[in-house]
Amino acid sequence: MVLFTCPKRYEDFALQRLEHMRIPYLIQPAGRQNLNLYFGRKECLDAIRLIVNRPLNELTPEEDFILGAVLGYDICVQCKRFCRRKGKCCNPC
Repeated sequence: MVLFTCPKRYEDFALQRLEHMRIPYLIQPAGRQNLNLYFGRKECLDAIRLIVNRPLNELTPEEDFILGAVLGYDICVQCKRFCRRKGKCCNPC
């Protein structure tokens, strides 16, 4: 699973490449001039559609954790981030 944030002017080019390679994708706005382009396995994109339904900075700590895990981020870093966002940091970060 990949998340690529880019200026909207690259949308057509990126989508043509993904479609040519038959890679499933999902597009979501990211501000006025950018977009978030998720691509990878259909199962992961289905989960993203259910979890990420607003700007990324508005996700709950739980949604943010799941997104990071699906994107393959370091799970220990994700755990620390989750605890910090919940205000329950055991160790100073």
